Amino acid sequence: MAEGDRSPRRQADFGTLTRVAIKEVRAAFESAEAIRGQWAALRFTAAPDFDRAVAEGETFVSLLAERGISVERMPAFAGTGMDSLYVRDATVLTDRGAILCRMGKRARSGEPLAQAAFLESLRVPVLGAIEEPGTLEGGDVAWLGPRTVAVGHGYRTNAEGIRQLESMLGLAVDEVLVVALPHYRGPEDVFHLMSILSPLGPDLALVFSPLMPVPFRRELLARGFRLVEVPDEEFETLGCNCLAIDPQTCLLAAGNPKTRRRLEAAGIEVLEYSGREISIKGGGGPTCLTRPLEWS
Repeated sequence: MAEGDRSPRRQADFGTLTRVAIKEVRAAFESAEAIRGQWAALRFTAAPDFDRAVAEGETFVSLLAERGISVERMPAFAGTGMDSLYVRDATVLTDRGAILCRMGKRARSGEPLAQAAFLESLRVPVLGAIEEPGTLEGGDVAWLGPRTVAVGHGYRTNAEGIRQLESMLGLAVDEVLVVALPHYRGPEDVFHLMSILSPLGPDLALVFSPLMPVPFRRELLARGFRLVEVPDEEFETLGCNCLAIDPQTCLLAAGNPKTRRRLEAAGIEVLEYSGREISIKGGGGPTCLTRPLEWS
């Protein structure tokens, strides 16, 4: 953006987060009965306890609000299910507006249009939408800088989706780095680029190197990134999924003490929330639970 431009900054995954969208647990999970009818088919590892999930969600929102972040709450919307709690995946935000994703997980196909209506109510314009046969999910899109974006090519995001994204971004970016993701647990698993990468600053990233493609890891190092390594035993507890709050602060799911100590050693204050019901069981950490709307 030009000097003096006061338009919202959206092409970012770090900086100072000022405004964010979330979906409250009651709107996504609905009830204990609704959970019983959905969790197994959606490949949650276990059925979340509804009341505990609601409490965790309220604490999560309070943590954001206490840091001065404006929290926008998405309403319930027909045609979406429990996975809609993970609001990052349905859209990609740019400085010119939102790009609606086309979900690689068919059960989530109603989420992008639901988010479009909500974002437009917040005066965030819709720039475009990924169309068939393209697929793209927001968890595969990570900003390494205001004009550099990395996109995971895996089971949730395909080559045609990436091509369409590049076309819509156009001159708004200088580089689109395509990252070939590993098979890991196969096409039914929840695995995104941001499962193994959380950018925290212009030269700092939290990573899980055992599943990171060698060329991409080398590229990060060549660009001057310091890599905070998540230990093997904390990958499944979402140790690598970390939300940047400001240049010195991040938000992490509780239960990752080694990752926390390594982040603190890198100069980052770590806030924690209990995410047993809303994060661990559904495979979605703090970046998944939020759709950042504005950064400063």
